[in-house]
Amino acid sequence: MISEKDFIFKHYSTEINQGSFTWSAPSNIALVKYWGKKQDQIPANPSISFTLKNCKTITKLAFVKKENNNNFSFDLLFEGKSKEDFKPKIKKFFERIEIYCPYLKNYHFTIDTQNTFPHSSGIASSASGMAAIAMNIMSLEKGLNPSINDEFFHQKASFLARLGSGSACRSIKGNVVVWGKHNEMSGSSDLFGTEFPNQIHSNFKNYQDTILLVDKGEKQVSSTVGHDLMHNHPFAEQRFLQAPQNLSTLKTILETGNIEDFIKIVESEALTLHAMMMTSMPYFILMKPKTLEIINKIWNFRNESKIPVCFTLDAGANVHVLYPENVREETLQFIKDELVGYCQNGQYICDEIGFGSQSIIDN
Repeated sequence: MISEKDFIFKHYSTEINQGSFTWSAPSNIALVKYWGKKQDQIPANPSISFTLKNCKTITKLAFVKKENNNNFSFDLLFEGKSKEDFKPKIKKFFERIEIYCPYLKNYHFTIDTQNTFPHSSGIASSASGMAAIAMNIMSLEKGLNPSINDEFFHQKASFLARLGSGSACRSIKGNVVVWGKHNEMSGSSDLFGTEFPNQIHSNFKNYQDTILLVDKGEKQVSSTVGHDLMHNHPFAEQRFLQAPQNLSTLKTILETGNIEDFIKIVESEALTLHAMMMTSMPYFILMKPKTLEIINKIWNFRNESKIPVCFTLDAGANVHVLYPENVREETLQFIKDELVGYCQNGQYICDEIGFGSQSIIDN
């Protein structure tokens, strides 16, 4: 059983004075939602997500050894321009992971990051952003200790990413990723995300996700605040029983290819997440009127056409429209005809299942 102690960096076998790495890391969309956490970003319930392909963060980490190793030293650029307001979050991340990566204070870093999706598009970039930084840090660690193997590399990257943003641990590796200990998922852990351990039915290969940008504004409630509201939530205990049961059901669905049951679980999970926010104290409604309009349009289209299109939601107003690849043409036509009018400035993003982080430059 892997514990936190296994991720503490033990020894250098190589000296590195300077260099750079570049990684891309994708966003992900949870099917069974993680909502509520314990200390140190440990999830209150297990979750499972589709990794996306096109919505990703690309981060270059350049580093040079410095004389003074008393503090963290870094510059942060977003799309090539200095981004001071991001720095406190990165500093906090470095502080959290210092015990596992003590070499961080030996270097001055230049972190240059960009997203493939529009900034302030209403798509959370914390998962992809933290995953990309974690992959770069692990490339530096592997440079300092080349003996670490591929499995450890990805496990520790996911472990570090989790300490930056919980759901970031699901953006490291795999097309379908489980995070949180679950008895029916071999290798699953609260400490890092793991690839879905079983064969996935062909019905779910290349599954499509069209993201409808209903509201591109700042999040109404930060994820941290949202998760904290579960601590004294009147329905939390029931929710923490429901999620593992839904994950068990979804495990069978992914193996057998039952799209009808997939739709039931995924839509129910999305609405449950929002129900938790509506019934917390204080309470929030994260959907917009147009979110509900879209949901009703999807239900009507599905009933009339028998095309298995469904929705899921993050903790916001945007709608992820999920559907199999073999109905892509009809579904996109439906989206253009009936749903785009509900999107801010008519904006939507076409995406599909991807496979996790990728190294772009390695030198």
